[in-house]
Amino acid sequence: MVQRQLPKIPELLELMQFKKPEWDATKRRLDSALTISDLRTIAKRRTPKAAFDYTDGAAEGEISLGRARQAFEDIEFHPDILRPAASVDTSVEILGGPSALPFGIAPTGFTRLMQTEGEIAGAGAAGAAGIPFTLSTLGTTSIENVRAANPHGRNWFQLYVMRDREISYGLVKRAAAAGFDTLMFTVDTPVAGARLRDKRNGFSIPPQLTLGTIVNAIPRPWWWVDFLTTPKLEFASLTTTGGTVGELLDAAMDPTISYEDLEVIRSMWPGKIVVKGVQNLADSKRLIDLGVDGIVLSNHGGRQLDRAPIPFRLLPEVVREVGKDATVMVDTGIMHGADIVASMALGAKFTLIGRAYLYGLMAGGRRGVDRTIEILRSEIERTMKLLGVSTIAELEPRHVTQLQRLTPVPGVGAAASVSRARRSAPARVKA
Repeated sequence: MVQRQLPKIPELLELMQFKKPEWDATKRRLDSALTISDLRTIAKRRTPKAAFDYTDGAAEGEISLGRARQAFEDIEFHPDILRPAASVDTSVEILGGPSALPFGIAPTGFTRLMQTEGEIAGAGAAGAAGIPFTLSTLGTTSIENVRAANPHGRNWFQLYVMRDREISYGLVKRAAAAGFDTLMFTVDTPVAGARLRDKRNGFSIPPQLTLGTIVNAIPRPWWWVDFLTTPKLEFASLTTTGGTVGELLDAAMDPTISYEDLEVIRSMWPGKIVVKGVQNLADSKRLIDLGVDGIVLSNHGGRQLDRAPIPFRLLPEVVREVGKDATVMVDTGIMHGADIVASMALGAKFTLIGRAYLYGLMAGGRRGVDRTIEILRSEIERTMKLLGVSTIAELEPRHVTQLQRLTPVPGVGAAASVSRARRSAPARVKA
């Protein structure tokens, strides 16, 4: 029989631990976010539907984005036991300079629409964390102001080739003059993808005050107060606005972009040049043969061609073929530090985060971006320790198995050229 007694007051008092209340609402909600998914939930609650859906959505049926995220879930880690990793070094060298973490902030357009601090928050947080920040051609903060927000950190510039080439050339010169060290030449946006959430929401630049947006704004007055009491949105390359994002992109972008444009831009740019939006092995080889400094395997976050290749699935094949000759990076679908660790283990030299950063921005401005980086840093460190590795360089393909869910049909279309290589590579089938 269990012996029972009346609770003793001193022992009861020891159990009564009350936390000091946190009066800072922003800190309170950010502290409650333990994952990027938590930040997304907060962002959705605090941001008007049209602006949130612009960030959260993808093209058409959003199949590419779903597959990219599924690919990261469909991995199996293989830890080493009895390999002490009490402390880990997450730093890497990328494109001629250091990064304290194996990821940087990807270029995102119209960023101040998500939250008024926009690129200033992203650049400042990146600088404080010691990672690169990438400004988009369609950013809502000038090249010079981003440099002022991150004066001692690494700033990269993402370039679209516009119909008016002189606009693009001018941006290249300004970024070089401001000390940006890497140019990210983007090739997957000759025209805008069909972003159906934006069309259904009637999302335009700038956002219009309609009955729908007013009703949606009622529980989110802080967003509209910020939007209406801060400087008018200005874009690096658009001289006029008005219309959906797709209409603006189609008016600005040039579907005739070619390798000749790449050569012209290379001749103008004094730093490193990376091509973003590469989606097959043949293009990867050709670009490396042309001497670019790196490539980013990316399908634009699933926002352009739906059912496009999954960058993470493409990564091992490209690394095997060209990884010794150039820097191979990857983005699209990264929502956890383990996704980054898996990418590095399979040969990526670096990764980029887009939506994860924007969820933090919408959840809490600059402090929200800091929280995004903090969450990913913690997940990376914990995953490395559990794998038994102390440095990023110790990560190897043997640490990760990509489980098969979508497999090409041999002998059909593009699958015919890669099926032999894939059959020879080890794989596991998820039950």
